[in-house]
Amino acid sequence: MRVKLKLLWVCLLFLLLGGCSNSTKSIQNLAYVTAIGLDYVDDQYIAYVQVLNFMDVAKTEQIDIGKNVPVWIGKGVGRTVNDSITSIYPTSQLRLFWGHVKSIVCSERLLKNGTILHEAYEAINRYHEVRYNVIVYGTKQPIPRIFSQKALLNMSALDSLLDRPEESYNQLSRLKPQYGFKLIAELNEPARTAMLPSITIQQGTWVEDTSPKSMFLVEGASMFAGQQWKGWYSAEQLKGARWLQHSTKRVIINVPDHGKPHATLVLTMPSHKIKPVLDNGEVRFDIEVQAHGFVDQLITNLTRRELEAEAEAAVEQQIRFTFQQGLPHQTDTLNLLYSLYKKHPQQWEQLQESGKLALSEQMIREVKVKVKLIHSGKYKGRTR
Repeated sequence: MRVKLKLLWVCLLFLLLGGCSNSTKSIQNLAYVTAIGLDYVDDQYIAYVQVLNFMDVAKTEQIDIGKNVPVWIGKGVGRTVNDSITSIYPTSQLRLFWGHVKSIVCSERLLKNGTILHEAYEAINRYHEVRYNVIVYGTKQPIPRIFSQKALLNMSALDSLLDRPEESYNQLSRLKPQYGFKLIAELNEPARTAMLPSITIQQGTWVEDTSPKSMFLVEGASMFAGQQWKGWYSAEQLKGARWLQHSTKRVIINVPDHGKPHATLVLTMPSHKIKPVLDNGEVRFDIEVQAHGFVDQLITNLTRRELEAEAEAAVEQQIRFTFQQGLPHQTDTLNLLYSLYKKHPQQWEQLQESGKLALSEQMIREVKVKVKLIHSGKYKGRTR
């Protein structure tokens, strides 16, 4: 009797499993959204979605790597972000799946209103299928142009700077990638200046056989303070900020920083300390930077210590230069005031209320840089 009851339960379980088999959609019957674009024109949101056919981008023996992968782009308009996105649904033919969104691209028109940026991201991030670790960019280009751009070797957008910026950043750290959850945290934090990289399309660097090919480039960044847009700065203007970021992996510099180079150096994994100092009621900052590196190209046969000294001077010049770029618009491009807020929040609040936190060139009191070259590449003995 017990054996019969067990068999009956097993049969019932199989029946239940069979009944659930058709409850989920097949993967080929879904449209996978890989990127979202947001614009704001005439008090209306414009949403763009980039959709890829995963059968085209799957890396299997039957699929040729590097073939031209078509990109589908949908457009919707509405009074809210949700209105603009849902207006795409009636013509999508397939259900849109949002669990594979890798990036969000915002137009400069939208970014100039920081409150709208916050509202837009909040609306997208609230939906349960969208993940937290989404890369966010600004752009001056038309968003459909960004979404239709192919990667190197005609690979899909999933293998481009748009969705996977880390590999390029690890090889050459210019402007760090910005994740959505970190951006919102930085926008909400007092005394913090948030940096949002700006992506564009550059011509003239690559050709396929004899055909010119455009490629993605992170050309600069929009800066925000207190959710307010503080302006756009080029990568050249922000080159000193990378020395004060924990994420910086690898930087290539010429020494000296201006004029004819004596050498090209690679500096890796720099560390830093920012020390706020109160001097006669005014706040000043002492900055320390340490980095190891090696010689990438030696043009003038200098000693090791001479190269290190020139590298130290170059790093200091870049830090001061980037800080000065933000002074006309009172933009703390190095986040010095944030270090004061973290270490001495009460003093920051008092100085803020008394109006003594206005940025000035004298606010940086001292910059100490220590560079140690650990080797000179394959050519041994070129430096002493």
